[in-house]
Amino acid sequence: MTNWTQFAAEAPDLARAVAARLHAHKHHVIATLRKDGSPRVSGTEVELYEDSLLLGSMVPARKAQDLRRDPRFSLHSNPGHHSMEGGDAKIGGKAREITGAEKARIVDHYPDEIGEADVFELDIEEVALTTVDGDHLYVDFWQPGQGVTRFTK
Repeated sequence: MTNWTQFAAEAPDLARAVAARLHAHKHHVIATLRKDGSPRVSGTEVELYEDSLLLGSMVPARKAQDLRRDPRFSLHSNPGHHSMEGGDAKIGGKAREITGAEKARIVDHYPDEIGEADVFELDIEEVALTTVDGDHLYVDFWQPGQGVTRFTK
């Protein structure tokens, strides 16, 4: 399992840029898999907390049910309004539900925001940041242990 801290240690510049995209807007989009295998997209919020990228979900949201059944996800940052300033970030991986004392500690950290919620840690398997500079489009792509690869179009 690759948490946020491990990702940031392997790709610090990319991690800073992606964190900036996640903090630039509160609401993002997550894709999960329905019972029949078709995709479901949902609005969501994420938080960087200690070593982890966390997803909170209202009880009993479908996205949480999807993640319990099949933990694969794809998170797309909110790209902003009419601009690619700062880039367009995507994170893929698997979610792990947090329960018990670990969840209680997180909920205590966000007492006014979480309340009754399902909480998941997002295991990071790949990250892509797409940026535009003039006539060039750049995609910085990372996977654990493989460093960052830049594609230019």
